[in-house]
Amino acid sequence: MPQQIQDAVRPRRFLFLQGPITPFFDEVGAELRRLGHGVHRINFCLGDKLAWRSPGAEDFTARPETWPAFIAAFLDRHAITDIVLLGEQRFYHREAIAAAKARGLTVVATDFGYLRPDWITFELDGMNRESRFPREPEAVVALAETLPPLDLAQRHRDSFLNQATWDVAYHLANLIPGPFRHYASHQIYHPVQVYLGTLLRLIMRRRANRRSDAIIGRLKQEGRPLFLMAMQMETDFSVRAYSRYPDLDTAIEEVITSFAAHAPPAAQLLVKVHPLDPAVKNWGRRVARTARRAGVAGRVHYLGGGNLGSITESVQGVVTINSTVGLRAIVDRLPTLALGDAIYKIPGLTHGGSLDSFWTEGHPPDPVLREAFLRGIGHCLHIRGVYYARPGLDAAVEAAAHRLHHGLVNQPVLEPPPLSF
Repeated sequence: MPQQIQDAVRPRRFLFLQGPITPFFDEVGAELRRLGHGVHRINFCLGDKLAWRSPGAEDFTARPETWPAFIAAFLDRHAITDIVLLGEQRFYHREAIAAAKARGLTVVATDFGYLRPDWITFELDGMNRESRFPREPEAVVALAETLPPLDLAQRHRDSFLNQATWDVAYHLANLIPGPFRHYASHQIYHPVQVYLGTLLRLIMRRRANRRSDAIIGRLKQEGRPLFLMAMQMETDFSVRAYSRYPDLDTAIEEVITSFAAHAPPAAQLLVKVHPLDPAVKNWGRRVARTARRAGVAGRVHYLGGGNLGSITESVQGVVTINSTVGLRAIVDRLPTLALGDAIYKIPGLTHGGSLDSFWTEGHPPDPVLREAFLRGIGHCLHIRGVYYARPGLDAAVEAAAHRLHHGLVNQPVLEPPPLSF
């Protein structure tokens, strides 16, 4: 056994902070404990306690301002070697990461995959701007030289019903007064407001899909060049932390204003809402108002629904902040512009010029770089599986524990982990 693997499997002490609202962290921790590692957990709210049923948990119930000192002392007292979390930009996680870095500890972040639908990111430090993945084209190509092509065929299906049920239980539990009354959530909106808005959008989904399909069908029949702006959820840290935009309104106005001034006169712009947007803002009205101000009311079309695959097949280019739709566009070999700190914002992979020049000068991704990038992030930064439904959840737990146990985070893992470690 190579020395680095011998070192990697020495018993370590893992600390799990907040994760996906699913048994994923609890089961990964249980597997690591079975393999001989120390496993700890800190709960910040009642929802966290519901998501962690194993031993080794400690509650943090004090005021947020005491957290930096608490986590520093916790890391030292328990000799923690690794922290595992979701959402590296949450207040509690930022402070924990700072304390970990000061001590030379390892931080592993997870989230929904850059690739979709049945991929999960599992990487050092964090996502997008915080990711350690190289941004130089030459380094990306060199990294992928010995990596095989990715199998992008879907293997596992997730459950939106489980996701919604666990999410509602988690956030409603946090509304109950109790010892966690000082908990400072990273959410912007009240959960009830979000659930009501999301429910309304789900009720109206079929109507929105029909309307979006009709718009695209008409524009394609007219032979108009189409561009897509893929919106994201305004509450997501990919916008709040990994872009220069204070809100989506600012990004939408910038894109529509540029489109009006620099896109070919016959071109049309589709602005598609995120499928899980909580409808706190009426984006249809806001997009229409911005288009009128820019003088392109007849050329900008808001899509409240629609199938993403059929939409990307119909457009000549995609603009986004840093949505995974941008990566979908790269997979589909479309000219793509990332306005934020996306992991795929690499010269030759996305448009390296300005937004104004994109409408007429955008080019498809370089084929060699595209293939290398997909192999690199697929084999090094992802595990196969899902958070909310078995057997995909079991596969994700097994793969995550395998990488943590053997110290293979950010390293290429080409074969599925064995059933027994």
